[in-house]
Amino acid sequence: MKKSAIFFSLTLFILMAQSKVTAQTSKPYTEGPVWNVQFIKTKPGMTRLYLNNLNDNWIKIMNEAKTEGLVLDYKVFSGIPGSKDDWDLMLMYELKNHAAEDGLTDKMEAMRNKMLGSEDVQQKSAVARNDLRELLGGKMTQELIFK
Repeated sequence: MKKSAIFFSLTLFILMAQSKVTAQTSKPYTEGPVWNVQFIKTKPGMTRLYLNNLNDNWIKIMNEAKTEGLVLDYKVFSGIPGSKDDWDLMLMYELKNHAAEDGLTDKMEAMRNKMLGSEDVQQKSAVARNDLRELLGGKMTQELIFK
C-alpha cells in the first residue's frame, strides 16, 4: 500500500511538471496565412488616376490569381497620411503560407503577360504608373491567430 501511494504521488508529480513545462513553451497563437503588403504614396492630385490604373491592371490580375488559386484574397486600404512622407494606399494579397511563394513570381508573370500584353507594353504602363505614385516599400507578414 505504501509503495502504491509513493508510485501514485511520483506519477502525479511527473504529470504536473510535464503539464507546466508544456504550458510555458506552447505559443498562445498559431501561424496563419502570409500577407504581402505594399505601401503607396500617390502624388498630389493623382489618387483618382492611380486608382483607375490599379483597377485596370493590378485588380484584374489579383482577381485572376484568386480564381486560379494562386492567392487567397487581396485588399486595398486607403488612409490619411500621418506625415508628408507617409502612405495613403496599402495594397495586400494573401497566401496560404510561405510555401505558396515558391514559383509564384513565374506564375504571376505568365498570367500578367497573358492578360496585359508584351513586356514593352507593361513597362510603358509601369513608367506611367510611376508618374502617379511612389512605392514606399513593402513587406511580407504572417498573420498570428490567437487561441
